[in-house]
Amino acid sequence: MKYVMVGFMLLIGFATVAQGDVPRIEPCPCMIKVDSALISKCGYLIVPENRQQPAGRTIKLPFVYVKKSVTDSAVTLFTTGGPGYSTLANFTEIPARSDFFQFGSLIVFDQRGSKKAVPCLDCPEITAAKIKGYRENLSIDSLQLEAEKQCRKRLVSKGIDLSSYTTIESAADINDLRQALQLGPLNLMGISYSGGLMLTVAKNHPECVKSLILRSPLPAYTNYEEEGLFNINEAFDQVFVDCEADSTDKSTYGTLRERFHQYFAAITGKTFAIGYTIKGDSLSRQIHYTKKELLDALLNRLNRWRIREVPFVMNEMINGRHEPYIKEELDEIFKGDEGLSHGMRYSIYCSEQIAYSRKELVKKQELVLPWLAGYAFNNVDHAICDCWKVKPEPATAKEPVYSTVPAFITAGDVDPWCRPHYNRLIKRYMPNSQILIVHDQGHLPSFFVNGIDYLKMFMQDPYKKLVAGKGVVVE
Repeated sequence: MKYVMVGFMLLIGFATVAQGDVPRIEPCPCMIKVDSALISKCGYLIVPENRQQPAGRTIKLPFVYVKKSVTDSAVTLFTTGGPGYSTLANFTEIPARSDFFQFGSLIVFDQRGSKKAVPCLDCPEITAAKIKGYRENLSIDSLQLEAEKQCRKRLVSKGIDLSSYTTIESAADINDLRQALQLGPLNLMGISYSGGLMLTVAKNHPECVKSLILRSPLPAYTNYEEEGLFNINEAFDQVFVDCEADSTDKSTYGTLRERFHQYFAAITGKTFAIGYTIKGDSLSRQIHYTKKELLDALLNRLNRWRIREVPFVMNEMINGRHEPYIKEELDEIFKGDEGLSHGMRYSIYCSEQIAYSRKELVKKQELVLPWLAGYAFNNVDHAICDCWKVKPEPATAKEPVYSTVPAFITAGDVDPWCRPHYNRLIKRYMPNSQILIVHDQGHLPSFFVNGIDYLKMFMQDPYKKLVAGKGVVVE
């Protein structure tokens, strides 16, 4: 297949602005391969870093705008979750046959601070510190805090205003891009964190939104840190319910819930060791690990591809057979590049979540869930945010989104991070929203379940009630 980068004089128009004005579009070559059958425009959106200082520093946010036909009028804008990941970095190409185009044109947009944006709030020091901690059996938390201080100092020395990398600013960026491209209301597609970002667009820029498509969304107005362990526990409970109902080996799996609770409560605070050879290094060394890595291995299986492994792996761990699962986790850790712009994640998460999370309630979760006590369920916490020093988002960021826009909201019933609870919380304030809960799927469940394309069903008539088939619940 041949690919081309179609020039900016093609058939998608931009608003005419003076070179010094912002927001404005700056053309650039496409960062994603685009099928030659498609019409594409690629560029940077230039906006103020801090909209309270419109004459100050500007930042550059890349996008790819693609359409199959000049007659396409409907446009879907997609940006990824995290926060801290790059949308464009997740695409290698955009083929003409992509399912995206059944709903019109597509915009792939990178949020401020992510890898393809300028500036990028990367902190390679953080990943290096994590690897050093595992390699040398040192305190990973202490090393990462020191690395975070180094990263903050480096970014601030470049004049970067870390408090300007927020959900509210990113929502304004999306509306500015729409206006610069001279477009009407958009279908906004968000996943996980960016589901909450799209809700913020609907709240602050309602003229921007035609419909919302939210996969496993995390609304900004929840206090996630106070609920993180409860979310994980609910996901495991769903596994136990399914296991108790479906397993033919009742002697092993009929009591899995109780044995899991007892074992993981008992190993709280314990350290284990494993012989491990880092790839490219002939030296085998003893690597220390705790129940954190064991729980990580279980949580990473709570998805539609690996969910069936969870009861077996859990039983193996309870019986002391950790090795293959810990080596799997260490292989990922020592790969190094996490694809995450830590600085962007810290700025958003610290200002929006940690600033409003109550330490005493975060800790209280462990009192009622001792089998999860001590588990670091997020890579951002109060200690990190005390060092990162960004301003809290205004209190309005923690208010629900009241909207009549049609919304399609999905969740997997074994998702340990963004539970169906959040879907219902969103729906409560949005009367034209519909929820699809998919059985035996985790984070970012499929729209296509047992032969039915639920997204297509919604897009054909966003106000019509979805009809549930096998394996899903519609609310």
